[in-house]
Amino acid sequence: MTRPEKMKLDELFEGALLFAKRAHDGQYRKGAYVPYISHPMQVAGLAIEYGADQEQAAAALLHDVIEDTPATHAELAAEFGPRVADIVRGCSDTEDHTTKSKWRPRKEAYLAHLREAGPDVALVSCADKLHNARSIVADLRTDGVAFFETFTGKRDGTLWYYRSLVGIFEEHDLPAGLVAELRVAVEAMEALA
Repeated sequence: MTRPEKMKLDELFEGALLFAKRAHDGQYRKGAYVPYISHPMQVAGLAIEYGADQEQAAAALLHDVIEDTPATHAELAAEFGPRVADIVRGCSDTEDHTTKSKWRPRKEAYLAHLREAGPDVALVSCADKLHNARSIVADLRTDGVAFFETFTGKRDGTLWYYRSLVGIFEEHDLPAGLVAELRVAVEAMEALA
């Protein structure tokens, strides 16, 4: 893979950061008092490190707003353009943040969707899952296996989901280092489980 050219982040990225910060205001990371916005910021950083362009980076900042806030695909399309909105939709396992369907069928549907997803969605989703996996590993080191109780899928479901994600991302044409980092994080998660 060739290195991407230097990218300048402009008002699209700044607007996405501000939108995401406002949308996630008052939300915190699972089991922590860390403001939720730290997660999309780190996902955007990972995506940029692995070659994201500005629209992919903006979508990385916004990747959870449809799933976890009242923001809609139409609102994102009007504000940031259809490509950004479509990437965010592609990274969401639901568009109804108030009533989510049962966890396992929702995750199975998302995994099936990821198999067919385009490169934009695959890149942002893989960066998202990498940051989540790293966070789970850190929490397991601190809190032990009891931390799995904070997840709807508990221990077995969470491990199944992340193992499945690694397999799917390995099928995509993603930067090898990104997928390798996810695999290492999931293996660490399994070792601590």
